[in-house]
Amino acid sequence: MINAVVIYHSGYGHTERMAAAVAEGAGATLIAINAEGNIAEEGWAKLSGADVILFGSPTYMGGPSWQFKKFADASSKPWFEGKWVNKIFGGFTNSASINGDKLNTLAYFFLLAGQHGGIWVNMDIKSSNTKASLRDDLNRMGSNIGPMAQTPADASPEEMSSGDLETARRYGARVANIAARFHPVNA
Repeated sequence: MINAVVIYHSGYGHTERMAAAVAEGAGATLIAINAEGNIAEEGWAKLSGADVILFGSPTYMGGPSWQFKKFADASSKPWFEGKWVNKIFGGFTNSASINGDKLNTLAYFFLLAGQHGGIWVNMDIKSSNTKASLRDDLNRMGSNIGPMAQTPADASPEEMSSGDLETARRYGARVANIAARFHPVNA
């Protein structure tokens, strides 16, 4: 079994719903970053013991939430101790706008994983980009780095695109599958 963790911040519940979909696919434990940008000590221990770390945050003002950035800055302690070197990483984001600069958030996660000496897993779902494409198609945002979701500002988490959530679930499964190649059971 791969030990996977999804560490995420969610301001209004949309990213939390996406985190649950990623976690379902990866068989991962969820760790929420609270409204003050903190996680419990046992969360840090789970991250250090994980084979896989998946980052999640809404995209606010062109990047991850300040709560996620506070967590990222606090990860300098495991960075200094080399605790996340060679772990498998991935990430996902959601925003209200079609673009909303979500790519910047995923790039932030990718760089954070790189700073920790980790291995990033990209998407393998082709973009849904034809005239016949619909809101609930897989990878309708056309992302290659990790899943992106779009939820209108006035929509509840329950109204999220089923395609965005299925893309997130499949991505979680892909990351776990890739991780299993790096961490074979009974090796």
